[in-house]
Amino acid sequence: MPQPPHHTQLSRRRFLTSSALVAGSALTAPLLGACNAGTESGDGKTVLTIMYKNNELTKEQIADFEAKNPDIRISFIEHDGTRLNAMLASNEPPDLVRAPAVGSARTNAQGLATDLDPYLAKSSVLKKEHLLPVNDSFRWDGKRIGHGPYYGIIKDWSQDATLWYNRALFEQAGIQPLSTAEPISYDELLEIATKLTKKSGGKTEAYGLGVEWAWNLFAPISTMILQQGGEVYNTDLTKTDMTTPQALRALKWYVDFAKAGVGPTSLDPAPDGADLSLFLAKRMAITQDGYWYGGNFVKESDEIKNNIAMAPAPVMGDKRISPTYAGWGAYIPAKAKHKDEAWRFMEYYMAGPPSEDRAKGGWGIPALKSQLSLMPQELPYQKQVFETQQAELQHAGQLPDSPYIGGATAWDPVLDKHLQRAIKNEVTVEAAGKAITDEINELLRQGKDQIG
Repeated sequence: MPQPPHHTQLSRRRFLTSSALVAGSALTAPLLGACNAGTESGDGKTVLTIMYKNNELTKEQIADFEAKNPDIRISFIEHDGTRLNAMLASNEPPDLVRAPAVGSARTNAQGLATDLDPYLAKSSVLKKEHLLPVNDSFRWDGKRIGHGPYYGIIKDWSQDATLWYNRALFEQAGIQPLSTAEPISYDELLEIATKLTKKSGGKTEAYGLGVEWAWNLFAPISTMILQQGGEVYNTDLTKTDMTTPQALRALKWYVDFAKAGVGPTSLDPAPDGADLSLFLAKRMAITQDGYWYGGNFVKESDEIKNNIAMAPAPVMGDKRISPTYAGWGAYIPAKAKHKDEAWRFMEYYMAGPPSEDRAKGGWGIPALKSQLSLMPQELPYQKQVFETQQAELQHAGQLPDSPYIGGATAWDPVLDKHLQRAIKNEVTVEAAGKAITDEINELLRQGKDQIG
């Protein structure tokens, strides 16, 4: 099975918060020196400046694009939030920038991205009807996401609340493995995780469940709230209320998870800040990660490949919602100098050979309807994952996104701080919810004042 070398997938979600920070601070960032994007090379070619990650856009792909577009030379810049802020503030942005769809509201509200609808209307290879609904998180109608023009395109994505587990650890504990077709409730999941956790001499030998606590709290807690029929923001996205019954239930679940000691938290962190090493070492029975996680196992031992499985996202409440927490892609800055050439690269990267390689590699769900059939099914676990994932697609929902706050970047430190206080019994869950509400609403007020 082809394995694109441009993916080091553990980094994909680690960079969620840093990229959201870029979107949240672009208008107020100080100018950190000249960072001019080039316009023309000595041989008369257009210099197209692209800011991306070098493990996602390879030298080979750049060379292939340049060969197919001999009038363009690419100037590659490794994605860096500080440098991007400086380039945006100096009105010398790159021509194309890596960014997540979830969290794009602030970028769009600030007028930093180009409306792509005219390009989609004229394109023969990348059109609106080709895009899966997940791309709607890149849409903006001036007030909210999900409506209006597209301001970015997703390269690949995952429904990040799904569960991966090791059947062997379930068998050792005498517990029935999770269903690969029907979702488990969060309460049942915590109960099973408690039974799967092994401790000895005050130390944890094996965790029952990992929730990638260090990566994101806002997205999974928001998902829990939505699954109960609640809302994260008010109608104009200027306020939150984390004291509602739905919010408090979600916060309490995280507090109970931590107190039970069934998985890593900020008070008991994973050795490298992620679940993978523990999962591969059979020291974690279940981990909450998206479809992309399967790419990690292709070259692992048969013992691993024959025992892993993916289950649907768990539910808290009556609404089955299974969103992406990021949806990595790209946008063309509003003040980019070479928008037409940037669109040609967008077509190549999002619908050409690189997109086909990504789909076949199993490191993410394609963002185009036509490429779903390219997802790998050669190995037994890939066949199971493909079947589960195809069914999960119909439950893909959209996370809330306010233009007045930097998404997980702003939320996560506040959530973690007050969750810790509740875990240590310094405050009640209700008091933690009130404190989170007050702090986030102040950040929303500041953001509203900045944007107007």
